[in-house]
Parts: sequence; structure tokens; C-alpha cells
Amino acid sequence: MSDPNDSGPRAEAPGPVPDPAAAIPLPPALRVPAEPVTDSPPSLLARRRAPAGSVPGTLAIPADAPPVEIRAIAWSAERLEECRVDDLARVRDLLHPERVLWLDVVGLGDGRVLSELGALLGIHPLAVADVVHTPQRPKLEDYGDRHLIVLQMARGAGSLAVDLEQVTLVLGPGWVVTFQERPGDVFDPVRQRLRQGLGALRASGADYLAYALVDAIVDGFFPVLEQLGDQMDELEERVLATSDRRNLRDIHATRRLFIQLHKVLWGQRDAIGAMLRDDTSPFGSPVHVFLRDTYDHSLQLLDLVETSRDLASAILEIHLSTINNRMNEVMKTLTVMASIFIPLTFLAGVYGMNFRHMPELAWRWAYPALWLAMLGIAAALLLWFRRRGWLGRDADS
Repeated sequence: MSDPNDSGPRAEAPGPVPDPAAAIPLPPALRVPAEPVTDSPPSLLARRRAPAGSVPGTLAIPADAPPVEIRAIAWSAERLEECRVDDLARVRDLLHPERVLWLDVVGLGDGRVLSELGALLGIHPLAVADVVHTPQRPKLEDYGDRHLIVLQMARGAGSLAVDLEQVTLVLGPGWVVTFQERPGDVFDPVRQRLRQGLGALRASGADYLAYALVDAIVDGFFPVLEQLGDQMDELEERVLATSDRRNLRDIHATRRLFIQLHKVLWGQRDAIGAMLRDDTSPFGSPVHVFLRDTYDHSLQLLDLVETSRDLASAILEIHLSTINNRMNEVMKTLTVMASIFIPLTFLAGVYGMNFRHMPELAWRWAYPALWLAMLGIAAALLLWFRRRGWLGRDADS
């Protein structure tokens, strides 16, 4: 029997609000073989990717990738908290609208952790795949209120070598996640500013933090290029001093390195320019002023790389010219020696003939006279060659 007070169907009480990240399916992860170790420098054209025909967002995890380690720094204007994240549930506790969160993920060896972290923060699976499949070209991509920034970080790696590592930033509402392939970065100054409360970093939002990280990556190229410049000066001095075959190998390695750096910095400049020009840029107008300075630094880096690349080509020309000059010196010396022996060979051939009637053969002083004539001719030719500048000194002197 129906209730007379019931005027119609009752609305059900609303349930818990679903997490928007839960609608994003976790992409599959594959373990791929490690890249072979070779003596040649790594090529930027070689890219780690999932097998052809895989589900979009499939993660190809290299077998030798370091395990995932996550460190978090959360702060407001008054308080800062820094910790290591061993459980992803801790990330949910750190997210708070009143503060900014920086998650630093080092190592890409666990596809499950990366996928679950991406789902927790609402990062698109294609963006997570770009994190793993390195190297990507530097770029800025828009995924709604999440933005993917891919850059290359540089560190010195010995003589005429640079270690390039992809660093991926994901900027979301109130948080920034950085993904690194292996330990070691250029972010220590940013961490120190956060811990000591220096500058406007603690009082600004996540977009200013993303700018500070981008600026640190760009400025990290300057000491690397300065070190390469010093090494190129040493290479130039070595080329002028010796004609060792190793010089040619080092010159070609240097030219190849600067071609790679030019490609990286060109894309990096375009990516930073997109942060300034794009209508969907995640950076607010106050941060654009600082980003313009970072863009100017990227232009300076491009100028340095182009100058160094031209210098490497000039060193190659010096090396080839030095080899040609030394070859010319050898040929000139051999030619002078052959020219001296031409008249001597003529005299030896004439008096070496077995004719019976040769008056000089019966002369008592014929043998020493022939030697004096040959030595005199040789000395006269040497003196003449020297005065002409063909022997012992340059012609201009």
C-alpha cells in the first residue's frame, strides 16, 4: 500500500564524487632489451618506442632503467614539507589547494608505478608514454588543465662529450611533476631557494616553479659549452703541433656533437617560445616576464653552439692544410735531393762507360778531380736552392 504523503519518486542521495583520473585506463607496460653499450657517442636519432601496432600509451620500459624513486616538496608561504614517497597514497595526502607540490620522479624502471602516478594525477597516458619513450623532441603539449613540457638537460661527460638526458615536466593545478631518466640533475639551486625561502618561489604558484625548473635546465648548458670551448682550444693547439690521426677522429666527433646540440637547442628554443606565444600556455602573465629572459638565454646558447660548430669546421680545415703543407715540405725535400743527384748521376754514367779511348781515365788525378767536381756541383746547387728559398727557409723571407 502506497504512502499517501508520497508525492512522487524520491531523489537518491548523491554518492561519492568519482575521481576524474579513474576514467583514464592504465596503459600496458612492456619490458624491452637494454640498449647495447658501444664506444661511439649516442645518436639523438635513436629513440626508445613501443613495438609497432601497440595500444596507444603502451610503455616500453628498458631492462636497464633505474628503479623509480619519488621525492616530494610541498609548501605554502609559511611552511615547507619535504619527504620521500614510498606509497602513492602519500601523494594524495600531499595534494592541497592551499599549497604547491613538486614531485621529483627519478628513474623510469617501473611502468606500473608510473602509470598509477599518472592516473592519480590525471595525466594522459600518451603524456606518460612520452615520459618513458626517450628522447623526445623538446615541446609543449596541452592536455586540458595538464601541460606536458619536454626538455633536454646537459652535463659534461669527459673530453669532448656531453651527457644529454630528457627531463619531462607535467604542470597541473597546484603541482609540478618532473621525470628524470637517472639520478643527478641541475635542480639543486631551486631546492635551496625553496628550503631557504629565497626569492619569490615560496610565495608563487606552480607555474613559477615550472619556470624556475625550465630556467635551471637552460642555464645548465652554459658551463657545459664553456668546458667544450676550453677543450676545443686544446684540440686546436694539438692540431697545429702534430698531425696525429687521432686529431681527425676528435674533430669529426666534435662536429657531430655540435650538430646534435644545435638540434636540441633549436627545439628547446621553439618549445620555450611556445610557452610565451601559445594561447593555452599554462604560465600566467607575471611569469611571462621571466620566461622571456629564459628565451633570451636559449638564443645565446644557439649562438654559442653555431660559433663552436663553425670553429670545429675551421679546425678541420687547419688540420687538412697542415697535412698538405707537411706533404709539400716532404715532396720539396725529395725534389731537391733528386735535382742534386741528376748531374752527379750524369757524370758517374759518363765515366762509368767501358770505352777504351777515354783520355781522362789515364790521367793520374782524374779520380779526385771527379770527386771535387761532383762535390762542387752539389754545393753550388744547395747554395742556389737556398738563395731561391726552396731549402731551409721560406721564399718570402
